[in-house]
Amino acid sequence: MAASRATIAVIGAGFIADYHVNGLRAAGGEVTALVGRRADRTASRARELGIGRTETDYRTVLEDPSIDAVVVASPDDTHEAITIDALDAGKHVLLQKPMALDNSQCRRIIDADERAGRRLTVSFMHRYFPEVRWLQEVLATGSLGPVHSVRVRNATPGADWADWFFNPENVSGGVVMQLGVHGIDLCRHLFGPIVSVSAEALTARPRRTLADGREVVATLEDNVVAAYRLANGGLVSHEMSYTEMAGCDRFRLELYAENGTVWLRTERGKAAIFAPSLTGEATWVQPPLADEAFGQAHHAHWLSIVRGEASADDTPLAGLESVTIAEAIYRAARESRSVVVQGGSTS
Repeated sequence: MAASRATIAVIGAGFIADYHVNGLRAAGGEVTALVGRRADRTASRARELGIGRTETDYRTVLEDPSIDAVVVASPDDTHEAITIDALDAGKHVLLQKPMALDNSQCRRIIDADERAGRRLTVSFMHRYFPEVRWLQEVLATGSLGPVHSVRVRNATPGADWADWFFNPENVSGGVVMQLGVHGIDLCRHLFGPIVSVSAEALTARPRRTLADGREVVATLEDNVVAAYRLANGGLVSHEMSYTEMAGCDRFRLELYAENGTVWLRTERGKAAIFAPSLTGEATWVQPPLADEAFGQAHHAHWLSIVRGEASADDTPLAGLESVTIAEAIYRAARESRSVVVQGGSTS
């Protein structure tokens, strides 16, 4: 592999392929192939994305020595098989969230990754937004003091571009697994381990009309409110919705700490802090943030791992933990009780 380039195949021709293809290009990666189940649809998407090669069998790109790495962005029920096959073939893998259907599948993927020499990265895009990186730096200084409470909101109208999102044969959950795992990981990434979970869930919209006019029956949860206790004692309220007309801009996060308040992606902008003892201002302050292409920092990080310039990161274990917390949410809602979370398991 050339030191400055990495050749990538994207497995999955759906909505999220745009993010990965554009982010990889912005970061200096070369996307040479797109893999999808339907030849006509995949060819159309490849033309839209400017990719010259298409395949319908992912094994073809795994057998190709010119492909350095793959992005697995296929439906959830395919993640385990494709990722393990890719790791066994010696490819680096960027695996779209949720990592897999359940805790057991995640563990089998991690076992395969260990055999392959740690070539797996799980795609948690929100970690790499400029405002999140800024907040992480602020938290690392300790200047905000103890975290008292956090509010996280993940809300969209719901995925209307494919029916598999609502099919229990393809997915193991609704808004929690499809959207909420982003907030779960962001919370753990910024504020530390979650040690207990309680939750309420409902299916507010049991019938949906997709963008192409098809109707689907949706039995999975589409609105959830979860409460977490952090290992450091702080409290988190996590709101998830797949029925909110306006939605929020990727996520909304409010942090309330001893020495200040921070809001991300709210009506105050991408980031705002009210902390007079830190900023010297008795008002909200908007910090300067990096100006970069959407997905560039995320994919630059992954490419640095693919090229051997950086070590494998913590995202495989974070992927397991996010699915474990999601399963704890389902259990807490089903049993109407708090569920304790310890090291990738619940009780």
